[in-house]
Amino acid sequence: MKLRFSMIAVLIGLTVPFVAGAKETKDIRFTFKNADPVIFSHDIHLAQYNNNCRICHNAIFNLKQRRHYTMAEMEKTKSCGACHTGIKAFSVADDKSCTRCHTGKPRSITYKAKGATDVVFSHQVHIAKTDGKCHSCHNGKVITGSEKYVTMAQMEKGKTCGACHNGKRAFTVAGNCGNCHKGMKPPETVSFKVKGVTDAVFSHKFHLEAYSCKDCHTKVFPYKAGARHNTMADMAKGKSCGTCHNGKDAFSTAGDCAKCHPGFKPKDIVFKTDAGDATFSHDFHLGMFKCADCHTKIFPYATGGKQVPMADMETGKSCGACHNGKDAFSVKGDCGKCHKM
Repeated sequence: MKLRFSMIAVLIGLTVPFVAGAKETKDIRFTFKNADPVIFSHDIHLAQYNNNCRICHNAIFNLKQRRHYTMAEMEKTKSCGACHTGIKAFSVADDKSCTRCHTGKPRSITYKAKGATDVVFSHQVHIAKTDGKCHSCHNGKVITGSEKYVTMAQMEKGKTCGACHNGKRAFTVAGNCGNCHKGMKPPETVSFKVKGVTDAVFSHKFHLEAYSCKDCHTKVFPYKAGARHNTMADMAKGKSCGTCHNGKDAFSTAGDCAKCHPGFKPKDIVFKTDAGDATFSHDFHLGMFKCADCHTKIFPYATGGKQVPMADMETGKSCGACHNGKDAFSVKGDCGKCHKM
């Protein structure tokens, strides 16, 4: 029996060293959508620090709270950046050291854009332009890792691509749409639904014969559908279409309505008053005047506006601007001419 126990003890003694010597760590793969994985070698780092796991766990890497850190965070000594500062080990902010962790060729990135063709960003082209300085973009300011989508208006203010594509360092993002959006053709026409009148149809094809994209986008119009509609009064003040349609660069928005609203015929307007209904005939007045004579200096392009009392008309407001006894019969005259009494 004693012999049997002795053999078991010998067998245990032989097997323990093999268990203790078994490899308990493995390489860690950090995967990325548009690049080859970064491989972290436990063997290399443990050899560097005499197999002392506590140097990193959990002081730098908390095994219970696993998360990916951005390069901007690493440059602030988070994660790998705790040691890779350029003192203990090569710096994560050093352009020349990027390929020590990020091996393989950088891939092109495709950005989906609603209403436009895809944008393909070529790492190889841009790396050649920047002499391999990845940090010129991946610096926590241009590419932060937290901005999933940036508008063209934001790019024009220097965000992401706009940091370089500003018309000085590289072609501007405010024009040259086809440089990034290959094969893009804007919709030939854009229809604006307007209550009470026919649709206003904007022709990209017609305007692009005289102007480029940057003349309107995004200073005048944002690159998106469903944006805020401006009133005719706003346009008369130089907003929206009124930026160019001011009577100097192009026909005025206060002019012939049918130029933009084809087939539009304004209706008669009935004003409810205590003295009986007053009916304004557009047909009759358009026989002598133009839209611009009244809109929007005297009347806004909107129904349900503030009604002006007769006393104000007698001082030249509303209908009284013309019905003053000189240009047309006076509002002080025969009430029955306007009011069905």
